Amino acid sequence: MKAGELAYQSLRSNIMEGMLAPGSVIAEVEQSERLGVSRTPVREAISRLLAEGLAEPAPGRGVIVAPISLANVYSLFELRTSLDCTAAALAARRGNPLTFRRLASAFEQAALELHQGSSQLAEYYALVDELDSAIDRAADNRYLHQAQASLRTQLTRIRKLSKANPIRLAQAAEEHAQIARCIASGDQQLAEAAVRLHLAKALYAIEEAANSQNQQIQFEQSPPQPSTITAGSATTA
Repeated sequence: MKAGELAYQSLRSNIMEGMLAPGSVIAEVEQSERLGVSRTPVREAISRLLAEGLAEPAPGRGVIVAPISLANVYSLFELRTSLDCTAAALAARRGNPLTFRRLASAFEQAALELHQGSSQLAEYYALVDELDSAIDRAADNRYLHQAQASLRTQLTRIRKLSKANPIRLAQAAEEHAQIARCIASGDQQLAEAAVRLHLAKALYAIEEAANSQNQQIQFEQSPPQPSTITAGSATTA
């Protein structure tokens, strides 16, 4: 692996896993010494992180890990709602029902195991990724997929920073099962409604995590904003 790619993958992983906390400085000299490479590959890696939105320039400090605020989360979820609902509707129209019935069954089993405390997080998140990939393939819209890929990078980071609540994970598995069932039914409006309900609950869980005492350090505090993603809106989708 080339030095530039090594530096990028290492720094990106550190950011995504929270080892480089939001707001921390990405110092070229320090990182080049840590990674055992020259400053040029680190500089190249930082440029890629800036383009990806995982880092940003800070006057007087150089480059820092992009902060996360609830205001940013709200903006991300506004876009996520539009993209995910469109993808689910397209998948309901174009997808193979058998694929999504199988995924629904897998999520039902995952929900049971999460309730029992016997599920591995890595396996659960791999199943979530499998559902995302199945929806992407079924929607068959490369422009939509490209937009979602960029968004998912930020959402994955937020998910890891807000930590995993076992009760919420089990609920999310049930919601994913419902999304898969609705897509399998071929009912586009039903699929959109299931996605809206899931996103409303996911956003609420992130708000709770951001407001909890042991998580406030990970989020820039910002004035509360009324969310446009509500459980009630799902009933009218």
